[in-house]
Amino acid sequence: MATVASYNIHSCVGRDRVMAPERIAAVIRELDADVVALQEVEAQHRFGALDQWVFLAETLGYFCTPGISLRTQRRNYGNALLSRLPAKRVRLHDLSIDRREPRGAIDIDLHLDGSRPLRIISTHLGLRGAERRLQIATLVALLEPEIDGGTTILLGDLNEWRPASANLRFLRPRFHPSPAPPTFPAHRPLFALDRIFAAGAARIRDIACHRSELARVASDHLPVRAILQWEGG
Repeated sequence: MATVASYNIHSCVGRDRVMAPERIAAVIRELDADVVALQEVEAQHRFGALDQWVFLAETLGYFCTPGISLRTQRRNYGNALLSRLPAKRVRLHDLSIDRREPRGAIDIDLHLDGSRPLRIISTHLGLRGAERRLQIATLVALLEPEIDGGTTILLGDLNEWRPASANLRFLRPRFHPSPAPPTFPAHRPLFALDRIFAAGAARIRDIACHRSELARVASDHLPVRAILQWEGG
């Protein structure tokens, strides 16, 4: 088995409007996951500013694969993948749509216990439905048939709040059935913006929103956590 999670950390700014990276680190520690996909991670280019990618990886003892989608003179901003094992291969995909906020996906290969191939694709999709439609079409094109017991996990903040949306109907057939617990807003989750999908040899045995007292205040989203189980145990 393996555990994966996705968490929109809102630049480490909590519902109390306090930027507290150590609080986000504590929530991630509660998740106790082998792989954690993070969205809205940033580093500001000013003296004394904290690089959140570096801080979270070093504090928690994870390997970090950054996916910076926005670079300016003031800041870097985007996604990150934290993993207990180093990535065997890394691919970064540009999902940006003209005149919209730059978006991307991190695509890595891992081998759990040295034998189970696992492909992780982490993303944060756009705010408009038409934008997400193009981004999901790009992601679907990236998905390849899994061989030799391989598993593909797609996870992240998909920004799809309508359960019957055409975008989700297009995406779901590529994956095993998976529940979608609501994760937003953190104080009273109503919308399943953050999702985890699995295809190939492993299936999601259990999936839940992480509702600890700390998580309710650390970000505007709650994390979602899933346990993967391979066929035959």
